[in-house]
Amino acid sequence: MLEKGKISPLQMAIIMYPMVVATGDLLLPRIVAIHAGRDLWISTMIGSVTGFILVYITFKLHERYLGETIIQYSEKIVGRLCGKIFGFFFIFICIYGDGIITRQYAEFVVGSFMPKTPLMVVIASMIFACALAVRGGIEGIARIAQLFIPIILILWVIIILLLLPDMEIKNIFPIMENGMKPVFRGAIPLFGWFDNVVILAMLLPFLSNSDKGMKWGVISLCIVLLTLLALNITTLFIFGGITATFTYPVMSAVRYISIADFLEHIESIVMAIWVAGAFIKISIFYYIIVIGTSQWLGLSNYRPIVFPMGIYIIICSIWVAPNLQVFSHFLGTTYIPFNITMAFVFPLLLFIIAFTRKREVST
Repeated sequence: MLEKGKISPLQMAIIMYPMVVATGDLLLPRIVAIHAGRDLWISTMIGSVTGFILVYITFKLHERYLGETIIQYSEKIVGRLCGKIFGFFFIFICIYGDGIITRQYAEFVVGSFMPKTPLMVVIASMIFACALAVRGGIEGIARIAQLFIPIILILWVIIILLLLPDMEIKNIFPIMENGMKPVFRGAIPLFGWFDNVVILAMLLPFLSNSDKGMKWGVISLCIVLLTLLALNITTLFIFGGITATFTYPVMSAVRYISIADFLEHIESIVMAIWVAGAFIKISIFYYIIVIGTSQWLGLSNYRPIVFPMGIYIIICSIWVAPNLQVFSHFLGTTYIPFNITMAFVFPLLLFIIAFTRKREVST
């Protein structure tokens, strides 16, 4: 077996949290507000639907193919050739996605805090750190997440409480001024972010207690939804209709915090949240890439390919866009349907085919 480590349902839930919130906490308010305007909070609730559907799909497939990842059971569902093709594209989208996540992390760090540092240096240093975590196995990554995620949650709560004096509820009105169409358009980018829970299809075989897995998966998604709702509503209450004009609305809102001219300029806290969340998110995708590639190639050990796969991730993160403006446009347009197809539509098709065949056999 490639990985002998096990994670608890609670650790799985903790790992799921940054898969959506990390990078989404700072980027999504603007991306969603571009389409939905003041109704971005409604779009957030609609956008979470695909996440809950994916949790159900991945757990049902796991129950049917115990001990196997999506790379393995896809061959049983659609045949060896089609399964290999699906596995290849699944691994490709994970490499591509991890490159994009790494680029998101690097653009924020360079643009907001380290403008004179080359983008490549920031990207390469993060991938190297994540490679060391991946070589340590899933248990090590889970323990790191268990340490950082509760701290991140507490810090977000404190930041939102400190911003309460600057919030104006009137900024939420008018509600659905232009009908439901902009709301649904705003939900589409969120579909892409919530689809990241497809990582469960690779992690469930390492779960120590599958019986409680779905419950903790739903709990985790509910906390994710509440976090994104709180951040989106906070930025909306502060900026109103101009939320979409800020590249990082939450970061811009944090600059408003000032208590008795003593507690201010706490952007470094947001920086710490961003780095910790991005590290866990990149590491999990990285781990899935090497495990999936090893299973696809029939390797007995995934560790020898950890650093080579890291090079591919670095190449993807640089190649995806020449600058921040093009990258931001890409995230809100081209990447979303591509990600939804691979992370939601394909697993859904596997689920439909698997359980349709089950009924045919039973009849």
